[in-house]
Amino acid sequence: MNNPKNHSKPLHNIDALNGVQEGPAQSLRLASYNLRKCLGTDRRRAPGRILDVINGIDADVVALQEADMRLGQRPAALPQRMIETHTDFVALPVSTSPVSVGWHGNAILLRKDAVAQQVHRIDLPGLEPRGAVVADLANLRVVAVHLGLLRANRQKQLHAIRSALADLDTRPTVILGDFNEWSRTGGLAPLKDAFEVLAPGRSFHASRPIAALDRIAYEPSFDVRDAGVVETDLSRRASDHLPIWADVIAPQRPAQT
Repeated sequence: MNNPKNHSKPLHNIDALNGVQEGPAQSLRLASYNLRKCLGTDRRRAPGRILDVINGIDADVVALQEADMRLGQRPAALPQRMIETHTDFVALPVSTSPVSVGWHGNAILLRKDAVAQQVHRIDLPGLEPRGAVVADLANLRVVAVHLGLLRANRQKQLHAIRSALADLDTRPTVILGDFNEWSRTGGLAPLKDAFEVLAPGRSFHASRPIAALDRIAYEPSFDVRDAGVVETDLSRRASDHLPIWADVIAPQRPAQT
């Protein structure tokens, strides 16, 4: 599974994102991309090139990692203004800094005209400063993560995410991002009782992919129709990670009483 088959789904399913369901359930395309602060494998920092890659995925929701610089107030490496003018996305308001687009580098892009009911931030334990951001849509909860470099820290971070989610209302949930886990089978035990973990393919290093670091964890009630890695000449240059994507049908959220 490699590049998105754009003809395989009706794209930009705003009604589904907003909880309007008419007729058969339609799939949503979810994507995740570690931008490496827009620094490419050619050592050029080019946010416009990153946006070209994102536009080519034709996703409905995109989780980003390393969308901000690391120092000071963490100014956006991928500027909000460029997102608004060069894409059909908006960056959800997860930042606590006026110059950042994300929080701990994590950002979520949502199609214009789609509605996020609420956003949350989750502090994560570990030796490095880490955090996760959460977007609650009408029939979907998206958790965007960039887990730590050490497995012990990653497992603590996953436990923290599970604990934070348990305090929120119940809705279909996906966790996607750079899991930083090199093993295809181990290291993610804190998810196993409630999530399936999908590694669509080798996404790192972009110039010669050898590891499936970028993943999507989803509840078993989701129907995953297709998934893959975006490996093109452009994506191999734009960042040291390749984007991943999955077409999913989310279960209908139970009516709230």
